[in-house]
Amino acid sequence: MFLPFVKYRPPQGDWSDSEVEAHWDAVAEIYVDSNNRVKDAHDQRFEMSVRRLELYPGCRVLNVSSRDCEADDYVRSAVCNAQVVNAEISRGLMNVAARLRPQARQVKIGTYSALPFENAAFDRVLSLETLEHCAEPEAFLRELYRVSSSEALLLLSAPPYTAETAYHVYTALFGGHGEGPHRFIPSREVKRMLADCGWVLRYHEGTLLMPVGPRFIKDAGEWLIRRFQNTPLAEMGIRQFYVCAKH
Repeated sequence: MFLPFVKYRPPQGDWSDSEVEAHWDAVAEIYVDSNNRVKDAHDQRFEMSVRRLELYPGCRVLNVSSRDCEADDYVRSAVCNAQVVNAEISRGLMNVAARLRPQARQVKIGTYSALPFENAAFDRVLSLETLEHCAEPEAFLRELYRVSSSEALLLLSAPPYTAETAYHVYTALFGGHGEGPHRFIPSREVKRMLADCGWVLRYHEGTLLMPVGPRFIKDAGEWLIRRFQNTPLAEMGIRQFYVCAKH
């Protein structure tokens, strides 16, 4: 589904990963406060992740992009001895995470297109709202494939193309940290890229039809979107989840 007043661009960014890094550095100190304004919607990504990622004791987990490392809390609450590596492109956000979660293991990355990890280093990969910022999204997905073990699972979330208008409306009304360089990609295009990079899609779900407002409105939106998956309505959910395996 395309909105006539938002121009869709094909999956190749007209920015560099360093520009993405600069954006998150610039908003690092307001990042947590901005997310706390919509905490239910923000934290939903972590709750869904631990339900769908099939974590197990001792599993090696890559969390990229890790931002303030909040996902680390959820993974360790689900499996206390998981080996979590939090990879982040923004030094500013890494500093925020170090203050809030000094126990979290962090690794600085310079580009999404070449991750500083060995082949097959991780059993589970968590990538929440990162794909849309990558200058080379398919290179990023290939890197996730490379660093994943043969039995790995990838859980990826990303806003669909239709979320672009909602993002601009929310930002105009409430401000926040913004998204910086990004391109929201239609779900069918994300699925194509995943397949081209070797990933086998196990599960896809559109969520957060009504991300803000009274609880009954948000709950009604989730009730509705759950019943209309695999329809254009599901593409209106501002967070799409994909669970993939290597084979």
